[in-house]
Amino acid sequence: MSNRIIVVGGGAAGMLAAIVAKRQGSIVTLLERNDRVGKKLLATGNGRCNYTNLNLSLNNYHGRNTSFAEFALTEFNVDNTISFFENIGITPADEDNGKVFPLSFQASSMLDVLRYELEYQGVELITDAYVIDIYKKNKFTVKLRDGRTFTSDKIIMATGGMAMPASGSDGNGHSILKKLSHTTTDVFPGLVQLKLEGNIFKQVNGVKLVGTAGVYHNNNLIVQDRGDILFTDYGISGPPILQISRKAIEYINSGKVVELRISIIDTKTTKELYEYLIIRFKKLWMKDLEKSLVGLINKKMILPIIKELNLDKTENVGSMNNDDIFKIAELLTTWSFKIIGNKGWGQAQITAGGINTNEVNNKTMESKIVEGLYIVGELLDIDGDCGGFNLQWAWSSGYIAGLNSSIMN
Repeated sequence: MSNRIIVVGGGAAGMLAAIVAKRQGSIVTLLERNDRVGKKLLATGNGRCNYTNLNLSLNNYHGRNTSFAEFALTEFNVDNTISFFENIGITPADEDNGKVFPLSFQASSMLDVLRYELEYQGVELITDAYVIDIYKKNKFTVKLRDGRTFTSDKIIMATGGMAMPASGSDGNGHSILKKLSHTTTDVFPGLVQLKLEGNIFKQVNGVKLVGTAGVYHNNNLIVQDRGDILFTDYGISGPPILQISRKAIEYINSGKVVELRISIIDTKTTKELYEYLIIRFKKLWMKDLEKSLVGLINKKMILPIIKELNLDKTENVGSMNNDDIFKIAELLTTWSFKIIGNKGWGQAQITAGGINTNEVNNKTMESKIVEGLYIVGELLDIDGDCGGFNLQWAWSSGYIAGLNSSIMN
C-alpha cells in the first residue's frame, strides 16, 4: 500500500521534508508556485547562506510558546544538520558567533545540492503550481490556480509566511490553513529595518559604525544588540537593528511608545566620554567645535549632532562650558529616536507570528485539527534570531514532518 504525500512549498523546510519523506519510501510530489524551488534560500546570509548556528539554544527563538520548537530542534539538531548537508555535498565553514556557511560561501551551493538530492531520490517536482485550496474527504485534494488538481494521503504545508513576498511568501499558506479551521497569532515583519522620527537622516544616510542599539519603553531597556549599524534616509539598519526589530514592532503593535537608543561610542560610559572630551578639547583648544570632532566620529554626523544639540559649530572648544561638553558625551553614548515604523514585508527577512502552535503536535508537526496535515517552518508561530536560527528551524521542522508523514496509518 503506497503513501502519497504532497509537499506545498519548495523552500528550505519543504525541500528537506520532501527528501526525508521520499527516503522513507513515500511517493512524494513537491508543488512550488515559482518557476524554480528555493528562491528565498538564495537570498539568505547575503547570498552566502548561513544555514545553521553552533551556538543554538531555545533562547534564540520567539513566539507565544517557544518550547514548542524544542523537540524538533533536539531531534534534528545542529550536528544532524551539518552531517545531513555534508552527506549531500556541503562542506561546512564556521565564522564568528557560531555561524555556519557552505565552504563555497554561495547560497546557490545549498540550493544545488538540495535540488540534486530531490532529483536523485525521485521526488516529483512541479513548478508554477500556485495552490489556492486544499480540502479533505477520504484523501486530500489540492487545487491549483490554473485548475489542476492533485490527490494525496498526506499534506505537508511549507509555504512560508509573508516576508519577502517577491520570493513567493505572500501569506497564502495562512489563508489555506484558515479554511481548514486553523488560526493564526498576530503576524508582523521580523528581522527588518526600522523607521525613525527625525529630520537628520538624509544628511547621515550611508553612515556605518560599530555601536550598540537598544529598544526602550518608559526608560526601561527591552532588548539590545551590538554590531554594524547603518544610518539610512528613512532611519536605521544593520544586523543589530534587525535583531532587535521584533521586540520593537511587538511593542508598537500593542499600542506602546518605544524609542531606540544608539551608542555611537559604546566603548566608554557617558561619564568616561565626558572626561575624555574635556581632555581632548583642552588639547585642541585652538579649533572650533566642528573641526574638533573630526577623527572622533564619522564626519557626516558632526553637523547633524551639533544642530541636534543646538550648539554653535564655530565655537572655540577651549572656551566651551562643561554642560555643553556633557551634552555631546550624552548624545554620543545614548542618542534617542522615536521608532515610528518598519520597512515592511518586502524588506523583512522572516515572519513573526503564524499558525497557533497549540493546534499542532510538536513531536510530529501534524495538525491536531486535520489528520494527515503537517505544518512546518515559517508558517508556524516560531521565529528565530538572525544568524542561521531560522533556517535551522526550517530544517528541523521539515525533517520531523517528512519522517512522521511517512508512517503508514
